[in-house]
Amino acid sequence: MGVIFLTIFIDLLGFTIIFPLFPAILDHYFALEGNHGVLGALLGAIDRFAAFAGSAGNYRAVLFGGVLGSLYALLQFVFSPVWGSLSDRIGRRRVLLITVSGTALSYLLWFFSGSFLLFIFARLLGGGFAGNLSVATAAVADVTTRENRAKGMGIVGVAFGLGFLFGPAVGSIAAFYDLSAGAAANLASAADAAGIVSGAAEGTATVGAGLLHFAVNPFSLPALLALGFSLINLVWIALKFRETLNPAKRGEVPARVRSPIGALMELERGPARRTNWLHFVFSLAFSGMEFSLPFLATERFGYAPTDMFKIFVFLGLVLIFTQGLIVRRAVPKFGEKAVLICGLLAVCAGITLMGTVTTVPALYLGLALAGMGSGFINPTVSALVSLYSPAEKQGLVLGVYRSLGSLARALGPLVACFCYWWQGATATYLLVALVTLAPWLMAIALPRPIKNA
Repeated sequence: MGVIFLTIFIDLLGFTIIFPLFPAILDHYFALEGNHGVLGALLGAIDRFAAFAGSAGNYRAVLFGGVLGSLYALLQFVFSPVWGSLSDRIGRRRVLLITVSGTALSYLLWFFSGSFLLFIFARLLGGGFAGNLSVATAAVADVTTRENRAKGMGIVGVAFGLGFLFGPAVGSIAAFYDLSAGAAANLASAADAAGIVSGAAEGTATVGAGLLHFAVNPFSLPALLALGFSLINLVWIALKFRETLNPAKRGEVPARVRSPIGALMELERGPARRTNWLHFVFSLAFSGMEFSLPFLATERFGYAPTDMFKIFVFLGLVLIFTQGLIVRRAVPKFGEKAVLICGLLAVCAGITLMGTVTTVPALYLGLALAGMGSGFINPTVSALVSLYSPAEKQGLVLGVYRSLGSLARALGPLVACFCYWWQGATATYLLVALVTLAPWLMAIALPRPIKNA
């Protein structure tokens, strides 16, 4: 479990580094390319959508981040079941080596993304190889007993919390150091040393701009750190990760999966399929709340980016505490289903409070309730999906589980932002809280999992 924990944590460090950088990335590429090419087409579509929504202000930066996040999540949605299914056939270790290698390649491309198009290719490549988490989760299912499945998933949740806690912090700090500025300065120094006079200065600037266009950019250092984390993870898996899938349990699941929804519908009717849909609806609502949270905090309390960092650190600490301590003790005593139901009610109460608060302490109380509820939900839902599924299909079913979560994270922010601009914060958050009652009703109808199989 320790090896799997570090595998997930290191992977998430690289994945979350980019989170605080989206607005600055937009500013950079817009200054570089303006309203031309791929960026111009994307911004034009965002402008039309924002005009339809009746929004104003910083909608470009907000929807730009949402669209880029959605691109990545949609690729995860498509490919997670493929990697999960393949791991059921050839083993977890081999698939992890492939996906982490592909992820490292995407960070390398990001490092050299002097143009917006290259940056988009890097995001698409990263999303396509983002099967690490579903395969690592399946590995947890391999090495835990049915009685301890939720404890194992709780450890996965702690790795998630730590990754989301430290990754954005590393990205924010690394963004202060612009490698492209150093490259431009070195180019100018070399030109001076070569005796290029002022009459050729303009040509030198043009050459420098061209090199920067195809090479380093102001966010190359975060990309380099993400690449470093991926390479460390690759070496760690190659040296320390031992195959967790028993050869006797390798299924005949086809390596090619038509689509995540198709794979889900091909599962037998029963609790595993219903729990996957429960996870999708919850993730749709919760991701919408997460993405719109900066607007709520800015609008009501005048929060700056540094203040938002405090909020996400607070949420990360709540998740670590909940999944690392409370869940591991609560599940053996009360069971996965009861903990899941309590978590959904806590999220509903927390989001309702956040949508109606007028003071900062009340906001943090709502955040604590929502964060604690999410800490209850994520490990118990993944444990239930695993417990409801046969051993030879753990990778496929958990791949579908991660894939549906990715689809929800692609749709949730866009829907929530539209509602936010259309009806405001209070109505949006009350609607999100109402949506979380649907998975609560679905959870009540779930059977108790059989743990002595």
